[in-house]
Amino acid sequence: MMTISIALPPIVSENEWHAALEEQIAREKAHTRERDRLNAARRRLPMVEIRTDYVFDGPQGEATLLDLFEGRRQLIIYHFMFGPDWEAGCDGCSWVVDAMTHPAHLHARDTTLALVSRAEREKLTRYQARMGWQHPTWYSSLGSDFNQDMGVTSVNCCAPDTDRGERHGISVYLRDGERVFRTYFSGRRGVEYLGSLWTYLDLTPYGRQENWEDSPPDWPQTPPYVWNRRHDEYET
Repeated sequence: MMTISIALPPIVSENEWHAALEEQIAREKAHTRERDRLNAARRRLPMVEIRTDYVFDGPQGEATLLDLFEGRRQLIIYHFMFGPDWEAGCDGCSWVVDAMTHPAHLHARDTTLALVSRAEREKLTRYQARMGWQHPTWYSSLGSDFNQDMGVTSVNCCAPDTDRGERHGISVYLRDGERVFRTYFSGRRGVEYLGSLWTYLDLTPYGRQENWEDSPPDWPQTPPYVWNRRHDEYET
């Protein structure tokens, strides 16, 4: 059997390792404090009222945006890329959902997490079964302008930064009685903040093993998004 040589981190004494680790932890603590400041600023953002009566198709049939809250005060929607003519959901979005935690933890803080895509409800149900996902609840926005209004679907299927006109993203909403407000949106790498598998890989010596990362020479790397698959498509 042929052995493949792969670069390794430097080998040092335990004292040297502890010293390097302490220096790294100090930088990570500073990063955590900066993240705390960003989170504090996010909590102070203004909000905009949603005045359109959007209609979704969910497990219980027709639903309004207010229904998606399930009676709770806050709603987080992950805009999952799955166009009406697609045969399967986005593999990157599937990664994000694979890493989503049990919703009870969010419910305890008066927050609901939901998925919204433009594919018809039947396709969502089949793909959800294929992936083995029990949660979050997945709604179809087909037939409404919700995706376009939220900036995650373009009328131009060849628009830049889209996959056949679709974009992923995360929207946050707050309700005050019957009134619904949008408080936050982020897309592209912003969704990594959801506690995704990428953040786990960031803890490892080789990181995400993608060629945009600042890694030592000869570290294993590939272009981004060419190696990740839906969880039932890996060879091993």
